Amino acid sequence: MKRFTLRFGALSTPAAFLLNLLLVYAVYALCRVAFLVTNWDAFAPGFAQLDTALVIKGTLFFDISAILYTNALYALLMLLPVPYKERAGWQSVCKWLYVVINGVGVALNMADAVYFQYTGRRTTWTVFGEFSHEGNIFSIVGKEVLHHPFVLLIGVALIALLWLAYVHPRSLTKTPQPAAPYYVAQTLALGLFIPLCVAGMRGGFTTAVRPITLSNANQFVNRPAEAALVLNTPFSMIRTANKKAFVDPGYFSADELNTLYSPLHHPGEALTQRHKNVVVIILESFGQEFVGALNPQLEGGRYKGVTPFLDSLIAVSTTYEHSFANGRKSIDGMPSVLSSIPMFVEPFFLTPASLNHLSGLAGELDKENYETAFFHGAQNGSMGFEAFSRSTGFNKYYGRTEFEADTRFGGKDEFDGTWAIWDEPFLQFYAHKMGEMKQPFMTAVFTASSHAPYKVPERYEKQFPEEGGTPLHKCVRYSDMALRKFFATASRQPWYKNTLFVITADHTSLSTHEEYQTPLGRFRVPIIFFDPSGDMKPGRLPGIVKQIDIMPTVLGYLGYQHPFIAFGNDLTQLPATHNYEVAYLNGVYVFAQGDYVLLFDGKKTTGLYDFKKDRLLVHDLKGRVPQQAAMERQLKAIIQSYMQRMLTDQVAVR
Repeated sequence: MKRFTLRFGALSTPAAFLLNLLLVYAVYALCRVAFLVTNWDAFAPGFAQLDTALVIKGTLFFDISAILYTNALYALLMLLPVPYKERAGWQSVCKWLYVVINGVGVALNMADAVYFQYTGRRTTWTVFGEFSHEGNIFSIVGKEVLHHPFVLLIGVALIALLWLAYVHPRSLTKTPQPAAPYYVAQTLALGLFIPLCVAGMRGGFTTAVRPITLSNANQFVNRPAEAALVLNTPFSMIRTANKKAFVDPGYFSADELNTLYSPLHHPGEALTQRHKNVVVIILESFGQEFVGALNPQLEGGRYKGVTPFLDSLIAVSTTYEHSFANGRKSIDGMPSVLSSIPMFVEPFFLTPASLNHLSGLAGELDKENYETAFFHGAQNGSMGFEAFSRSTGFNKYYGRTEFEADTRFGGKDEFDGTWAIWDEPFLQFYAHKMGEMKQPFMTAVFTASSHAPYKVPERYEKQFPEEGGTPLHKCVRYSDMALRKFFATASRQPWYKNTLFVITADHTSLSTHEEYQTPLGRFRVPIIFFDPSGDMKPGRLPGIVKQIDIMPTVLGYLGYQHPFIAFGNDLTQLPATHNYEVAYLNGVYVFAQGDYVLLFDGKKTTGLYDFKKDRLLVHDLKGRVPQQAAMERQLKAIIQSYMQRMLTDQVAVR
């Protein structure tokens, strides 16, 4: 049989390698077509509304990443700058490796064309755990494949195509002469490929791009289930391998668990319905330590903080004695604040559960005909925020692209050079865009300037010099000023008086006071409820509030009439003095309730402290406090409910 052989001189092998990778990409595209045809009934209802160009763009990201991961060894064997690789025997090994590895990729994609109808999502590494007790799994799979001969035939044909269309480089039996051009060309090819490979695996070059993961697929589609069209199964398997974040601990029976804890919220009786706008502002790295008004006891009452505007706003807002985050990263903050999903074990964004059916403030208020939009001044797609906002019900997304396209503002000149648009201009953009929205609306904005590399715009360098204990202080001062100017603009808008503002941080950051460096102090962030109409009585209330309480509390305040899932509590129904904080830090759950904070490693309590009297958590009371047993029981119920719902896709009312 005739085979395809290249004769590009010193570049014959790199050129053949590139063409063979393009062949794999074409095969992945054909797999996706087969996947779509096989599962057309699942995708047909919303297919016409999909942005085809956006979907294709998404498939490019995920297919390139998967192909580079799976073909890493093949790439090394083909691009090593050694003449021996040009021999026929070496190239035969390369071909077999290429066909076997990519044949497995085809098999996984085609198997998922069948399996998708049962799961509604791409198969992840957890499939091995799901079927670990099935001794006849291969028999089950075999029967299913035989029931879909079309899928089987397509899969066989695509693997055959990989073999038959494989491009061979020219074979050599000795080092080319002169040797110098050969070594230079091969070394350059390898040197060029390595950074391109890393970028392809990650999903981009820029510092704003984290390695893409499953949840990023949501930014290219309209519904969570449609993410399967953008993803491919090899990528889903690779990105979830050895990442078994969620395991049902089995602490309680189902009946016992339901009596102890349930995240299912039902409407309260005699609720007053308010069709107010909702504005959620998530401030990057704004730990509570920076806010003077929330630290009356710090430094003997002499501490002023670095947020004069927030201090003034708190005076006319509702806050609580103790307020906490439920995660330690930006990718933890957004699910906690907007969907009442805390970070347990691994960031929710990075787990297979990110493809579950989700909801949040936006998704719930969409049922009440709210217009919804999410704003983040970074590169569109950065941090997975666009994907998550889509999956939880936001109708629109405004990022750096939309800001730069709006001629009313400074365009590209307002980019900070690293992450995003500076907070001051982006918050002005945010205020004006809300003025164009139909009421009632729900929006959220995630700021960016109070972040490494800790810079402020050049025009503000004298106004906000280096000062305080951390380089973050000047950035926090700048962002506080940007927030003041935002409220000045917003207060002149017709929607302002009919709006509930919620202000919090995504997580804490650099700290200079010891009490903010404890396992509990590392989660202290401001949580501020501000209603300009005065309907919500201002004041600092006793008790605890946490990020995951924001969604149920806002819905309770609005008199929301539908059941919903939220792992936090509605503080319009539950007194904050009965509330608790729950978080996860370095393998340990942190649970604060009443006067105590309990540290629990999933099996046993590792510490118990009176956090009100012992602010540095140095006196361990484990085994000496009667409340310990009840706290352990409550925490275990929360953990088990969370794990079970993540594993069984029960994170939204359907």
